[in-house]
Amino acid sequence: MAIQTRKPDTYKLRVRLNSMATHLFMFVFLAYFLIPLLWLMISSTKTNDGLFSSFGFWFSKDFNFFQNLKDLFAYDNGNFALWMRNTAIYALIASLGSSLISTLAGYAFAQYRFPGRNLLFGIVLASIFVPATVFAVPLFLMMSKSGLSNTLLAVILPSLVNPFGVYLMRIYAEQAVSQDLIDAARVDGAGEFRIFATIAFRLLAPGYVTVLLFAFVGAWNNYFLPLLLLSRSDLFVLTVGLAYWNSLASQPGVAHVLYILVITGSVVAIVPVMFVFLFLQGFWQGGLSLGSVKA
Repeated sequence: MAIQTRKPDTYKLRVRLNSMATHLFMFVFLAYFLIPLLWLMISSTKTNDGLFSSFGFWFSKDFNFFQNLKDLFAYDNGNFALWMRNTAIYALIASLGSSLISTLAGYAFAQYRFPGRNLLFGIVLASIFVPATVFAVPLFLMMSKSGLSNTLLAVILPSLVNPFGVYLMRIYAEQAVSQDLIDAARVDGAGEFRIFATIAFRLLAPGYVTVLLFAFVGAWNNYFLPLLLLSRSDLFVLTVGLAYWNSLASQPGVAHVLYILVITGSVVAIVPVMFVFLFLQGFWQGGLSLGSVKA
């Protein structure tokens, strides 16, 4: 009887190679996102001289982070703290408002049948693909004519409209909210608003938190809209204020201060976004409606 020799397992080898290629691909993208953040964190601990004289990805001999923080909040009559307050007000109101509106609209599109439903949703989808620059001139003229220019309200109102959030919440509501559960609540005599507030909104919480996080990050990092509608320095948000300081950095006499302050301010501006992300990720829980309707 001939002894058969075992051939190499080419399938397992191919799977291993594919796994290695996938991990390498992910590592490259991880490095792409983390390297600028690492440089920013390290640079914020240096003096302005150390920023240009030492290796960019290693600490200098003088740890100056706390002094940079002190200078950051003291420079220009403490405008950085004012910009941070403006950004917090704008981002919180805009993200909470747009997320709630998106949840209401998405739930309505998913649960109700009304004339023009598909047409309206088509308009929502089409507006996702329209560049923000297209609305620049109309927004500026609308806010100027209404007397809202140079107010935070001029930045907040356009941010309440979130077409992508509406699309996302409709898709999520179709899967998360059981029609049988809604019909059972109606049979028990619950009104539509009570059904949404006490039943549907709880089931939509993971989707709401997702939209809320996207909206908050978008509002916190928004640069174009505040730049367009705000011209007073006391109304600037962090993105516009730091860009303004950076534009002044090339002028004689202030460069030695502003370069390191812009870097330190960028680090401080990242912290609230990281805190919000870590706080909200606990709410991402799937299957909240599992078992709510008996089969």
